[in-house]
Amino acid sequence: MRLLHTSDWHLGRSLISVPLIDEQRFFLHWLVDQVRAHEVDAVLISGDVYDRAVPSVEAIALLEWALVQLSKTASIVLIPGNHDSPTRLGFAGPLLEAARVHMRADVGDLERPVVLTGKHGEQCAVYCIPFLEPTLQAERLQSERTHEAVLSAAMTLIRSAHTAEMPMVVLSHAFITGGFSSDSERDVRVGGIPDAPIALFEGASYVALGHLHRPQQVGADSGVIARYAGSPLAYSFSEEGQQKSVTLIDLEPSGDSTIELLATPQPRPLTTIRGELAELLSSGQYEGVEQHWIRAILTDPRRPENPMDRLRQRFPHALQLEFAPDGLVPGQLPSTTPISLQDPAAVTCQFIEYVTGTQPSAQEVTLIQDAVSRVRTGLVD
Repeated sequence: MRLLHTSDWHLGRSLISVPLIDEQRFFLHWLVDQVRAHEVDAVLISGDVYDRAVPSVEAIALLEWALVQLSKTASIVLIPGNHDSPTRLGFAGPLLEAARVHMRADVGDLERPVVLTGKHGEQCAVYCIPFLEPTLQAERLQSERTHEAVLSAAMTLIRSAHTAEMPMVVLSHAFITGGFSSDSERDVRVGGIPDAPIALFEGASYVALGHLHRPQQVGADSGVIARYAGSPLAYSFSEEGQQKSVTLIDLEPSGDSTIELLATPQPRPLTTIRGELAELLSSGQYEGVEQHWIRAILTDPRRPENPMDRLRQRFPHALQLEFAPDGLVPGQLPSTTPISLQDPAAVTCQFIEYVTGTQPSAQEVTLIQDAVSRVRTGLVD
């Protein structure tokens, strides 16, 4: 059976201030062509389909188009990530199953596999673990309020339910120990340790992971075949130079698999340039990158006048500007991570400390964490 694993589309996202909906549309057209060309039996999408819990009309329309086109030739199995609203993404799930689009957004479906049948009659059971917010799901799963505990409880239910003699595939949106992160991923931590060990997935033939944007295998020495498909596009300059891809899996009835990475198209690469402004505007070193998305790090001893306007005369797609005069210790520079990508509970606590001059109490921290959890899971808009 041939499966294609993709994740973290983040439809509706912008790079700094530039909407990427056209680039995302280009990727999805390419993906539809690949599914047809490689005769894929099923597409596995491991969460963060949208960039926010309340997506734009344009993002919704683009997802609709993609699901309609993909379902013409393949089954689709889809889970929500920490950016998605499980309620919105799971809407009409039972109805869509008739069209081979399996949206599993609720922990009540953990023990209910999607049984896929290949072109030659071979089968596999796909179990879906949507992003599990420990604050909200620990009670339902009768576990402690940690990421490791809720994932462990979910896998215990799945292993108990898997009695058929066919390979087990697991979709999960989580931060697994050993994975390499990027600046563009939203912190899933709301108190406690955000990651969980790969050993939790023991028994699975393949684990299709979502959340981390760098394509990578994790737990190579564990005996579990688990991969982050990664995002199809770069969503921050921390992903500069990464080879984005989707994962093609040929799964045998025995559970053995062969994996191939299909490089995704990158309409406009990301490039960081560094030097004094006059040098950047004249140096031949940067010929050929003028049409890239540009992050410029200026090393001038004094801040030049109108640096971004002047940069864009040569680099019209310059997006980010940093100042690091030669000799300045990098650690002295302020964080360039957008506040929207930082842990919202921590940011709120820092704000309280800034305004009041005192750290929030333990009770206040708990209230803040609970509020963030409710917003993330769509219980509050």
